Amino acid sequence: MNRSAFAGADSNHPNLKMADLHVDFHEGTLRIRRLSRPKDDPAHGSLAERLRENLQGIPLVYDDRDRCYRCDAMWASRLRETLEHVAPGAIQWRASADQQWQPDYRDRRHIRLRGDQVQAVEDFESGGRRGLLVMPTGTGKTVVAIECLLRARCSSLIVVPVRDLMYQWHAKILEATGVDAGLIGDGVHRVSPISIATYDSAAIHMPRIGNRYHMIVFDEVHHLAGAWRSDAARMSTATIRLGLTATLPDDETRLQTLHELVGPTLHHQAIGDASGDTLAEYRIHRIAVPLTASERHAYDSHSRTVREFVASQRELDPKFRWEDIHKLTALTRTEPERAAAAGAAAAAFRAKQKIEDQADAKMRTLEDLFRLHAGQPVIVFTGTNVMARAISMRFMVPCLLSHCAKKERQEVLQRFAEGRYPVLVANRVLDEGVDLPDVKTAIVLGGLSSQRQAIQRLGRVLRKGTRNERATLYEIVTDATNEVKRSRNRRRNDAYQKRTR
Repeated sequence: MNRSAFAGADSNHPNLKMADLHVDFHEGTLRIRRLSRPKDDPAHGSLAERLRENLQGIPLVYDDRDRCYRCDAMWASRLRETLEHVAPGAIQWRASADQQWQPDYRDRRHIRLRGDQVQAVEDFESGGRRGLLVMPTGTGKTVVAIECLLRARCSSLIVVPVRDLMYQWHAKILEATGVDAGLIGDGVHRVSPISIATYDSAAIHMPRIGNRYHMIVFDEVHHLAGAWRSDAARMSTATIRLGLTATLPDDETRLQTLHELVGPTLHHQAIGDASGDTLAEYRIHRIAVPLTASERHAYDSHSRTVREFVASQRELDPKFRWEDIHKLTALTRTEPERAAAAGAAAAAFRAKQKIEDQADAKMRTLEDLFRLHAGQPVIVFTGTNVMARAISMRFMVPCLLSHCAKKERQEVLQRFAEGRYPVLVANRVLDEGVDLPDVKTAIVLGGLSSQRQAIQRLGRVLRKGTRNERATLYEIVTDATNEVKRSRNRRRNDAYQKRTR
């Protein structure tokens, strides 16, 4: 850093003193005032260069309207450190939260941590209190985070992906600390020194509350990498940043985004390392079932329709992707024949997907597994809502979908925990976050090819119960279909490879 650059500013402009440098929080950004000059000032350009020279790595933007420099609030810690090094004691800093606004932890309970949890906390502390902790589902990430909150003893915001998790966090914080945390989401807006918000609510309200918290915790942090939800991190001045997840993003760009917004990966615990000690021992059984002759004929016919359509489109546009098909179906007026072909291809794709989902052999195998595990709670994960409903109607068991009302979801989960419902079918709503009863059997009948979803679903049955039972996950796939490829992608993770039969 070059202090002389700022000293030169004073000598060239008598009215511009370092004491005039005022930094405040405004709508999710930091404003650096009184170091800017109107565009017609010939010194403006050189001044901008001096600012950028001293604040390398911080993306500054000049705001013509406010005549100030701006950057995202997430740079607060680095910006303050740099400016105070350049001009110690001369900065008017008004961007951070009130130091007196702190939670009252007088009623804190003693939290007993296992050795692996202690290691996670220590890794976070030694890593500068900024970074990601990767721990399998069921190993107690929430407990680790609460211990980090207690050690930090500062105003903190916890950001979660869904409303159910918001209430779960509230209950656990109340139990561990005696603090009635604020809630931001699900129609509630109660801001407290310790608050819990959904990702969407945090992104909406961060322009107003982004400078009120010294610490921010992102549960299921892989959700943060999206363009909209990342505002929850960009607009926060929080110095202490903790990200929790069971699986890091497969995409390198999204992972880099998390490292920029939260910090580096400080702790990584694999499922295999926790199995048998922290988590239940487990086995994964992959069952390939054949299509009937009529199903195979229909499947191949639909597949051929899709392939031929894609090939014809790539002759016109080599960069054509299947995801672009919806754009073609809308061309009914300008290119009716092409739109009709696109509609037929889309219908064929849905038809082949339905055959994969509801193959007769798959349903018979599912029935056999229900008989094999009669008297035991079983979770069935599907790939689509249609499939979940079909299984629910065929076997007369409840299903949970993402659009189910909160009251219905809680009622179904309660009855499942009580044993009144022996089977529970879900698409994605149970993939992460929601606390489930002691379940040791799960059946996967479809889903994405992502390793994250696979690990999350496996983690649903790995919580170690009082009876120390082995967990079992069945993966039923239709042979010689696209499901085989998706299954292969899911099983690239070590947790699948070592235990698959």
